[in-house]
Amino acid sequence: MTKKAFLVLADGMVYEGQSFGAEADAYGEVVFNTSMIGYQEMLTDPSYAGQIVVPTYPLIGNYGVNDQDFESKRIQVRGFVVREECLQPNHYLSNRTLHEYLVAGGIPGIAGVDTRAITRRLRSVGVMMGMITAQKTPQQALAALKQVPDYGSIDFVREVSTDKPYRWEDGEYPADCPHIVVLDCGLKFNILRLLKRVGCRVTAVPCTTTAQEILAMKPDGIVLSPGPGDPELLDYIVKEIGGLVGKRPIMGICLGNQLIARAFGGKNFKLKFGHRGGNHPVKEFATGRVHITAQNHGYAVDPDSLKDGLEVSHINLNDGTVEGLRHKELPIFCIQYHSEASPGPLDNTYLFEKFLGMVRRK
Repeated sequence: MTKKAFLVLADGMVYEGQSFGAEADAYGEVVFNTSMIGYQEMLTDPSYAGQIVVPTYPLIGNYGVNDQDFESKRIQVRGFVVREECLQPNHYLSNRTLHEYLVAGGIPGIAGVDTRAITRRLRSVGVMMGMITAQKTPQQALAALKQVPDYGSIDFVREVSTDKPYRWEDGEYPADCPHIVVLDCGLKFNILRLLKRVGCRVTAVPCTTTAQEILAMKPDGIVLSPGPGDPELLDYIVKEIGGLVGKRPIMGICLGNQLIARAFGGKNFKLKFGHRGGNHPVKEFATGRVHITAQNHGYAVDPDSLKDGLEVSHINLNDGTVEGLRHKELPIFCIQYHSEASPGPLDNTYLFEKFLGMVRRK
């Protein structure tokens, strides 16, 4: 017999389904993702820390879970909500089911719910806190939700960042190989994979690393990673970015884009339901090209707050929000979308080569 479970939203909406994964209660900000593939990458993306994720694609788990497609060392989401859980996956790399993976990670899921209705609710009302439970009644869950801290009040970056510096797949490198230091605010492994692929030696460092400590590593360039939560809570990182500006070429991705904006006096605001998926059109002003991008963020840069030489370089064609910044004089550029994709599309991996060219010119 399948155990009954509920997804309860903070506005009182209740969705009944079946429990799968770990038999545990979980609360978090409920968000949706429109990608058709990549549930393993979603589950392990640190930018989802503190969130319950609802894929809009109806069948999830059909190719199982493998040992290659992880974006971090553990499941990062608080809970997983699917229309249909595939019980018999079929893929030559698969070594376990989605259910088995969630159980091992202690993460609850709920299946058999109308994910289209949930998505419509979040689009019309906005993202909100919610709870997955197979233990409580909907009324008990709603009462419990009123006692938990709001998503935007927590610094999740400290929770997902590495505890100590580490080299990515250290080995033999050419003498002229650029050394890139990545500030880990919740980075995905594919950023490190792609930096290595374009010929860089890569070191990841904790989010609390100072500018002085980073510069002491003698980097040729610095990457500010993606990550979860509200960028307005991260004054301690913004201060250190200020100490790096003008010292080395800098590339920012997603949260890194928002932190660079803050380092130049800019501000960020929360989007109604965010951008999460693999099909977001972004226009680049310099070339006029439109890129189809992978995105996962709930905050955006306020373009009217930018100053000190920082300007908008990309915009989202769906809602006109900022999707990239560049500095008019300094070797700094950043994007709000995910150049590392994973899951795709892979249209924007060229940006790592662009950054490497900037590093070599300096």
